[in-house]
Amino acid sequence: MVCFSLCPFNAIDREPEDGKVRIDIERCQVCGICTSACPVSAIDMTYYDYEGLLDQIRSARKDRKTDTLVMMCRGNSPSKGEIEQILMEQDRKCHDFVIMRVPCAGRIPTPFIFNALKSGFSNIVSIQCHDDFCRMKEGTKIEARRMLLGKAVIKQLGYPDDTLKVVKYSRKAIWDSKECVGCGKCVFICPYDAIRSEPFSSPTIITEKCMGCGACQTVCPHNAIHVNGYRFEDILATCAAAATSMKARSCKSSILVFSCQWSEYSALDDPQKMLKGKNALMLEVPCFKGMDPLHVVNAFHQGFDGVMAVVCSAKDCKLQNGRDAAERQLEVLLGYLKGQGLSDRFEIHELSPRCEGEFARKFETFHERISLLPPCPLAETKGVEK
Repeated sequence: MVCFSLCPFNAIDREPEDGKVRIDIERCQVCGICTSACPVSAIDMTYYDYEGLLDQIRSARKDRKTDTLVMMCRGNSPSKGEIEQILMEQDRKCHDFVIMRVPCAGRIPTPFIFNALKSGFSNIVSIQCHDDFCRMKEGTKIEARRMLLGKAVIKQLGYPDDTLKVVKYSRKAIWDSKECVGCGKCVFICPYDAIRSEPFSSPTIITEKCMGCGACQTVCPHNAIHVNGYRFEDILATCAAAATSMKARSCKSSILVFSCQWSEYSALDDPQKMLKGKNALMLEVPCFKGMDPLHVVNAFHQGFDGVMAVVCSAKDCKLQNGRDAAERQLEVLLGYLKGQGLSDRFEIHELSPRCEGEFARKFETFHERISLLPPCPLAETKGVEK
């Protein structure tokens, strides 16, 4: 009953009548903590199975010839540049490394480290969320204990002390004080009381409370605050460049997909494979609250013919505080799109990684419908600014 004791979502139970262990699939969040802890490998995972992860890093190392493996949870997922900075801070200057991204750090069993070493990696860095930031509740704490055990074992095997390194990192909101006008909207909207108003200066971010949901940046009228990696102007530029490129290379309808990083795994991890043959771009957002309605509106002005959004259901949401704000913004967005005659060009779906293949089916249906519509009438007209 190791799986039962470790499951953070009470999705595993033992029937009193027959003693059999059963999984409540509606509660399961596909974190993988149970399967990584099972001593007899009795639980199979659709996503990120043990052998699949090993094949992934072995194949990547064969192509890249690097000896550095960076393992990280999708909840923090620093960019390549940020990873390079993290490695430099750990006295590991490195510009080439293999990245392995999993739903939770607690998904990685200790034997995986030994197999990674056997595969030729001599520098392994585990980038884990801070304990209070862990979207899977106990995943970071579980993995921290495993990494301590792994470090002790590989040291006894004669490997250098710094072969395995554990780094704590979590995405937080960041200020641009030059742009802030002190309106206080971010203070009002933050669902975690992580922003404190100041009488004669810009508000203060209480870093240890910030959960990186992105609610603050969606309401900031001057783009003075953002979650690292999801800056408003960067997303705007990415969408504009993609729309231009798509229109230049194909006359097919173009589609933009916004997806919460917790509602879909396969498409976000390998969008080229999932969207192959389609004139489509997929962008990740940290949470439903971080999906800015303005990006949806601007996508149509930039030339996209359809926009699809994928978010978690209320019961699956990893950052439930403040969800009502996201739902209010969605209501306003739907009203605006209706007024512009664009309702049939936008869809939003509540999905979960446990529903394998559901995203592909929803996207295919949406793609077929958009393909039958004429080009978006808002294309090449002035977009909406904050």
